[in-house]
Amino acid sequence: MTIALALTFWLQERRHWLRWLGAVALLLIILQGVIGGLRVVLLEHALAIVHAAFAQAFFALTVSLAIFTSAEWNDERKIELITDGGRLRRLCAITAGLIYVQSVFGAVLRHMGERLDAHLLFAALVTLHVVFILVRVMRSHADRPTFRRPSVVLCSLLVLQLMLGLASYFAKFTSALGLPMGTLVFLTTTHLITGSLMLATSLLLTLRAYRYSVGSKLTGGRRVLTEQFSS
Repeated sequence: MTIALALTFWLQERRHWLRWLGAVALLLIILQGVIGGLRVVLLEHALAIVHAAFAQAFFALTVSLAIFTSAEWNDERKIELITDGGRLRRLCAITAGLIYVQSVFGAVLRHMGERLDAHLLFAALVTLHVVFILVRVMRSHADRPTFRRPSVVLCSLLVLQLMLGLASYFAKFTSALGLPMGTLVFLTTTHLITGSLMLATSLLLTLRAYRYSVGSKLTGGRRVLTEQFSS
């Protein structure tokens, strides 16, 4: 699928930067396969962590590609810009970065049982930034579903993620719950999936903030980031 995606972009996509992003996606999936194979052969926990980090990076890139090729992103009609786009996009970008780092420390904790302190620290930072996003959007853009809906979704995912993380910790590292292995696997997997959905939602907000920002190089108010990078 990734090979077909990269070829389609390279042969049909007129935006050169998007062609190269497709090539990067192909490179990432190849590296992911190599690391996964080495992980199976060598049984190294460090490789499992690197494999998890590459998986999240690839997922984030594919989400971005989906956004860049969406009808909304390529809509030629005049769009209503936002004046605080710079602040909002920085906040959303930082949040996405924190969620990614949090997922890496989650992999460390999952595979090695270490760095719970870092995992909890970044969980707190992510929580604060998600709340900041929701407050800013509700104060300034509550009338715009483009920002309101994903910010509410992100906050809802955060609540679910915190509950899943707490349950996963007690189930895996203590005997307080006494849950069967199948339930533990379900909790851990759902915790991982929810984190990925948070990463995708924060990326969507980040790119939309760029898309609708005042101050970028525009042509008649159209296609903020698309025009900026098209050639």
